[in-house]
Amino acid sequence: MLMQTFAMIVKLDQLLEVLVTTLIYVFIGLVIFSVAYGVLSFMYPIKKEIEEDHNTALGIVIGSIMIGLAMIIAAAIQG
Repeated sequence: MLMQTFAMIVKLDQLLEVLVTTLIYVFIGLVIFSVAYGVLSFMYPIKKEIEEDHNTALGIVIGSIMIGLAMIIAAAIQG
């Protein structure tokens, strides 16, 4: 019974198409993340503030921005 539940979510003949599509979306998501971090680094001295000055608040803000961006990308991938 349990094996039937988890048997094949994606049929084998569609597996390659699903994997390629997933990898494309992962690549697009990583590019968007990189661009967003690059823009934030250009606007604010993130590395200096977090590593040298130990600015915890900035780390929390940058992490929140990245989590929000990840949620938007995940929603766009799901459709």
